[in-house]
Amino acid sequence: MNPPILPPSGQDRHAKGLEGVIALNSSICYIDGRKGTLVYRGYAIEDLAQNSTFEDVACLLWHGQLPDETRRSTLSRQLSRLRPVPEAVLRALVQLPTDFDAMAALRTGISLLSHYDPEANDGSKEANYRKSLRLTAQIPVLIAALARHREGKSPIPPREAGNIAANFLYMLSGEEPGDRAVEALDAALVLHAEHGLNASTFAARVIGATLSDIYSAVTGAVAALKGALHGGANTRVMMMLLELQESGEDPAEFVRRKLAAKERIMGFGHRVYKTLDPRASVLRQMLEELGRERGQMAWVDLCSTLTRVMEEEKGINANVDFYSGLVYHLLGIAPDFYTTLFVMGRITGWSAHLMEQWDDNRLIRPRAAYTGPVGLTIDSAAAKDSHT
Repeated sequence: MNPPILPPSGQDRHAKGLEGVIALNSSICYIDGRKGTLVYRGYAIEDLAQNSTFEDVACLLWHGQLPDETRRSTLSRQLSRLRPVPEAVLRALVQLPTDFDAMAALRTGISLLSHYDPEANDGSKEANYRKSLRLTAQIPVLIAALARHREGKSPIPPREAGNIAANFLYMLSGEEPGDRAVEALDAALVLHAEHGLNASTFAARVIGATLSDIYSAVTGAVAALKGALHGGANTRVMMMLLELQESGEDPAEFVRRKLAAKERIMGFGHRVYKTLDPRASVLRQMLEELGRERGQMAWVDLCSTLTRVMEEEKGINANVDFYSGLVYHLLGIAPDFYTTLFVMGRITGWSAHLMEQWDDNRLIRPRAAYTGPVGLTIDSAAAKDSHT
């Protein structure tokens, strides 16, 4: 193999997967993987998850400050009024075959929304903020409609009352959700709202940097999140837990058997965090409270056994996906829709990053170290003969 030929810019630092490379400046999120720290605009994630709402966090990500009562009320009214999705979009989604891929269907729905937004191609700061509000309000409606379509049921129109978490759970079942269920989902949305320059956020900023519109950038982010190496881990966790429950195998023996066979236990370890994922501890508490309320403590006990054995055998902690999957399961959400709930929370972070990108835009254009052949020539005589 030829040695790499570096770009002529003199910048010779490159890393596989861009790991560790600083691509841009951002004031939105800070992560210290060694210390297990996650901060949104100066606030620790544990503080936000326990003492604020998803709507508060959206305001923080978009404006850099938590809302006072006036701004909180204004934002709540804006999001409530923006919930209705164009009927043509819902009609298109319910034409999908019921075995659709949930993330692919949501990606289609978000793209469709752009055709019914008169501001879709308005790149002004004010219009982009209004579109961020619309996407945050309408994505839960799309997800709930798709989930009901999967079951052969008609969509339930959103209500103006209630926050995003409460309204989403209502649209899934048509029943008033319990307080603990709303609190658990709201906390999960806070925990998933932002996580630095991950693959989907970077994809959104790359698209946004070309001065494409917010719907295109968010559709691209959803496409990135759909990939198995980014979103979907909580779905695979739940499938593993359901399989374990059905088999009746002792959980501790299950872990040891998998490890002996060098098979991965889903929901443990993290690319960034080298200690406990700070989001996991919050969701673990939510899982315990929800399990107690719903008489489902067997799931909590199962999780405790798996985490204990993994820490004993490998010294690896559970991550946010391990607990979020079970929280969603207790909320009655189908496993293949778990990643769409990731989108429901992360839309606030994606849109915040896009607005930050556009505040001081520069086309994102990295270079590659060339590793192909050099010095090749075409034999003119041989080439001529080959054409005669």
